[in-house]
Amino acid sequence: AHLVESGGGLVQFGGSLRLSCTASEFAFPIYTMNWYRQAPGKEREFVAKIPALIGDIEYSDSVKGRCSISRNDTEMAVYLEMNNLKFEDTGVYYCEAAGPYNFEDYWGQGIQVTVSS
Repeated sequence: AHLVESGGGLVQFGGSLRLSCTASEFAFPIYTMNWYRQAPGKEREFVAKIPALIGDIEYSDSVKGRCSISRNDTEMAVYLEMNNLKFEDTGVYYCEAAGPYNFEDYWGQGIQVTVSS
């Protein structure tokens, strides 16, 4: 199984960014997809979740109202649209595929997002 993040980079304060995570070699439609991030010197933290098939989308309080997560099961991809970016959004962003039942979870390698002035 593979997860590959893309779309990161350097963005100005208040700007926008769209992260993508493309999946392969596992049953993507039945996996809940999550975005996490890790800022320098900090623990990895949850950002957003989009369930498989049915369920509620969730966001962390730190990004609620500024981010939108979506998925395309045909293309086996999950996206994170980020708006009004703040300095504290800087970090490495990871996508995770959380399997149902006792299925194995998968992680991408992460992608850097840096918000600058």
